[in-house]
Amino acid sequence: MKTVHKLMLSVLFAISLPVLAMDLQQAMSALGSAKTQGLVGEQPNGYLGVVGSSAQAKEIAGLINKARKAEYQKLAAKNGIQLSDVEAIAGKKAIEKTEAGQFIQLNGQWQKK
Repeated sequence: MKTVHKLMLSVLFAISLPVLAMDLQQAMSALGSAKTQGLVGEQPNGYLGVVGSSAQAKEIAGLINKARKAEYQKLAAKNGIQLSDVEAIAGKKAIEKTEAGQFIQLNGQWQKK
């Protein structure tokens, strides 16, 4: 009986994971709001950083940064340049595009643009 009970709990847990976890599409949808709320900001390295300690902000940044890195790697390989060069260019552009009142990181410090 214990084995059946453990199996049922395992199945229920596995089914509930997708409900609990955010996917990339949801993270992209939540990004604008997270930036407006000051939870995440753009960094010179081309990735999002977490401004405050929010689990949701960490999840959003993690998912989006993973997708960004994959894209940066493709661009670097396609153009025969270093990943760090693509990251720096992307970071500069992202900071330039950041709206006033949202956070950017300069010299290791968060500040509102």
